[in-house]
Formats: sequence, C-alpha cells, structure tokens
Amino acid sequence: MKRSLTKNCWITQQQTWQQSPVKKPLITKARKSVAGFKIRQGYPIGCKVTLRGERMWEFFERLITIAVPRIRDFRGLSAKSFDGRGNYSMGVREQIIFPEIDYDKVDRVRGLDITITTTAKSDEEGRALLAAFDFPFRK
Repeated sequence: MKRSLTKNCWITQQQTWQQSPVKKPLITKARKSVAGFKIRQGYPIGCKVTLRGERMWEFFERLITIAVPRIRDFRGLSAKSFDGRGNYSMGVREQIIFPEIDYDKVDRVRGLDITITTTAKSDEEGRALLAAFDFPFRK
C-alpha cells in the first residue's frame, strides 16, 4: 500500500498514460481520511481522463478492435455492466493491453476502469447502441 502513496508512483503512472494518445491524466485525491486503508485526506488515490470528440472515437475504436481482444482469456464483455441509464462500465486488470504502452517502461502492472457514457436513456438502448458499434459482448 505504501508504494501506491508515493509521489514518484503517480508521476510514473502519468508518464505511462502519456505514452498513449490520451491527454494528461488528472490525479484524484482522497476526500477524507480512512485509517483502515492508511490514507489521509488529500492523498493521491487514482487518475482519471475524460475524452471527447476525435480522441474519444480513436480510443473507442482501439479499445474494441485492438485492446479488448488482447485481454487474457477473453470470452466477451458482460452485458450486465450497465448502470440503469444506458452507461457501460468495465474494468481492465492490465494497462498493457494497449499497444501504445511500452511494457519495458511499466514499473508495475496496474488496472483501470473505463466508463462509456452514452446518450441512451435505458440499458436496452445502450446495449443496442454499443452492439451497433460491434462491441464484443459475451454471448
């Protein structure tokens, strides 16, 4: 746990994501102290990136055509990960599924969460929208 709280770790993680064509990640900080996790208010606990426009479409295309099929033991993504409003969330255990990230420059394999926000009003509409983009849902 101590390793994830060091400033050098966050700088390394930011540099890893800057290798890919996403913009600079924003470091998220703890809103309150939690003794059980040994974090204090204001400690860096994650990074987030919001993509829009052309970068969003490039990332989405690379995600479904290149990165997701590189997931170990990949058999399709769950169609149950919608939030009730048509938005889809998925977790990835390794950031190295993206070909832009150089494996030799990664100090530690980290996971990430991806949320795809859609204009759909329901899960069924969101599922149909992503299926129209050939999103690899599990059969």
